[in-house]
Amino acid sequence: MTRELQPLVRRNEWRSLTPAPLDDWEPEKSVSVVIPTWQAGATLPVVLAALAAQTYPTHLLEVVVVDDGNPDPVVLPEVRPENTVLVRVGDGWGRANACHTGVQASSGEIIQWLDADMLCFAEHVAAQARWHHLVDYAVVLGTKRFVDPSALVGIEPGAVRDAVADGAIATTWDWDAEETHKWVEGMWRRTNDLTLAGPRAFRAHVGATGSLTRSLYDAAGGMATSLRLGEDMELGHRLAEAGGVLLPEHSSRAWHLGRTHVMEHRDAINRYNDAFLANLVPTMRPKRNRRGRRYDVPFLEVVLDSRAHPGERVQRVVDAVLDSTLDDLRVVLVGDWSSLTQERISPVRDPRLEARIVQRTYAGDQRVELVTDLPTTRRSPWRLTLDGVTTAPGESALEDLLDDLERHHDGAAVIEGVGRLERTAAVSRVLRVHGRLGDDELDSAYGLVRRSASDVGWVATDEREVPRYEGKMKPPVPRD
Repeated sequence: MTRELQPLVRRNEWRSLTPAPLDDWEPEKSVSVVIPTWQAGATLPVVLAALAAQTYPTHLLEVVVVDDGNPDPVVLPEVRPENTVLVRVGDGWGRANACHTGVQASSGEIIQWLDADMLCFAEHVAAQARWHHLVDYAVVLGTKRFVDPSALVGIEPGAVRDAVADGAIATTWDWDAEETHKWVEGMWRRTNDLTLAGPRAFRAHVGATGSLTRSLYDAAGGMATSLRLGEDMELGHRLAEAGGVLLPEHSSRAWHLGRTHVMEHRDAINRYNDAFLANLVPTMRPKRNRRGRRYDVPFLEVVLDSRAHPGERVQRVVDAVLDSTLDDLRVVLVGDWSSLTQERISPVRDPRLEARIVQRTYAGDQRVELVTDLPTTRRSPWRLTLDGVTTAPGESALEDLLDDLERHHDGAAVIEGVGRLERTAAVSRVLRVHGRLGDDELDSAYGLVRRSASDVGWVATDEREVPRYEGKMKPPVPRD
């Protein structure tokens, strides 16, 4: 599908899209259902039996079962989809690593995750796949109910396949009475199925059943294979940064055979996840301290090209940024740092003196990165690109501006005399759909506001004083 044919969804308002009706469309894209398995011998046969009864065309459906180093190697049951392959993990372990291994071994244009304890209804795959025929940046979540799997004891996989095919599986349990995924569906309810959630929508990204295009998966960088838990939320953050739109598909239904590991050990798992997700997912701000800590992925990236500017002015602006009440940031300073050789030269006559002073000032600062070229990949949810060094932010200017943009779910701010503040998710969405980045496109995707420097708390650089320690010699003060 070419960019020109894809509609641009504003924020997460996915109802602007109209997918093909389930009972009247002709699928064209191939789907790979990736199933990571760890000691799932009791449920995998019925999961595969249900997939053998899907309404999605057989010649477009591939199932990749991933053996994540099970003590007893996985053996594929007789009742399964025609194109089912078994892959064994070579290096590493854990769900994220197994899912990524499965993706690497698959061939579908659409990737659908499915846990090895998910018993799907017949339209499960098709209901999700139709969205990806419309846009290539949709991330679709199926819905589920948690049930007691003992109701399936003694039922052969072939009978399960037939029950899925004729719809009888829907009455094995009572959909309205069984346990829901309370936290996720609660968020769906509060935000009108995520359409009001804006950039926060991907906090609801959970991985038991969901799908996306291979191109979006690759653009986001794939699964973080080193994570053992929380990999779905971490991937959700990067899918948002890649321009994705998250939507729940209520007609893609499945029975979850038993309760989840998270449900049984919520507090312990949340404590474990906090240490990892706080560092990697800056949009999960309640997991981060307001100040004092440094994180792998900062919330804001401030970019300044230091070339052709007096070193003293560069320092004053950078120091003002670092003095902000918003502590969760990184400054990227672009300069010709490689030209700063160690050849003999008088320090006061050095033609590169300005750059050398700036380089030495920030070489040891954790929050300043010295680069010769601006990275094309945006690593933070927000990037502020400064036009120059004539203005500097007041102490709370950055925090106040970002809080305002987050409150309104805006995607960018153009600040006269300062520069451009852009939301990474908005930029990625626009580039994915239009292939170019302009103010009109950003405004259509997320909203763009224009402000003057004074409106957002920026002042003339010479007027911004960053406090220093007092250094006067004083006589000792007698102790009481």
